[in-house]
Amino acid sequence: MTEEKTSELTKLHPKLIEFQNQIRDAYDQENKIAEKSQIVFAGSSLMEIFPIEKFQQEDNLKLPLKIYNRGVRATTTQDILDHINTIILDLLPSKLFINIGSNDLGFGISVEEMSANYKAIIKKVREKLPKIEIYLMAFYPINEHDDFTNDRADHGRFADKRSNASLINATAEVAKLAGIMNVNFINVNAGLYNQVGDLKPEFTFDGAHLTENAYKIVLENLMPYLEK
Repeated sequence: MTEEKTSELTKLHPKLIEFQNQIRDAYDQENKIAEKSQIVFAGSSLMEIFPIEKFQQEDNLKLPLKIYNRGVRATTTQDILDHINTIILDLLPSKLFINIGSNDLGFGISVEEMSANYKAIIKKVREKLPKIEIYLMAFYPINEHDDFTNDRADHGRFADKRSNASLINATAEVAKLAGIMNVNFINVNAGLYNQVGDLKPEFTFDGAHLTENAYKIVLENLMPYLEK
């Protein structure tokens, strides 16, 4: 990421960046006592708010491995590169699920730069963990038509430069890269769409971020990859 882009993000979201650092500091401490060779979920807020650890505990999911969620809100592919030890490598995972890049689009970062960062992430992970299974996830749809006025929509502005068309295009790039890099590409979005291709309004509180009920559908679609 260029210095101009970095300074722009710092100027726009200084308190958010401070909070991101607090989240990563907490992850650093948790990583010291976490089990190794398990499953890591990495990404932005769309991953951070996925209550997968809650689901695993409360629903007593019969999974062979434990899942650690290392999502950090409002982050980009470059952020994962910059903090790859905290987010991924320190946990020495045997499986990695990545959903990152929607903020790249929202911040005006090109699909080409996003793809290059994905490639760098995969290379760095494989250098340390050559036997890891990597899953690149399709981007979730957003809702472009309904009105959301919920006061929880503090990140709604991040969707200003996104559209379902741009997310579909970015997903195609991620799928292409997965083939080139010989990693898994998965689309676990079945059941999230309405008739016009939007994220169903009952599955989002701001048009871009998913509700817990939506994540239950995502989890159901993910289970074949988590169980094996």
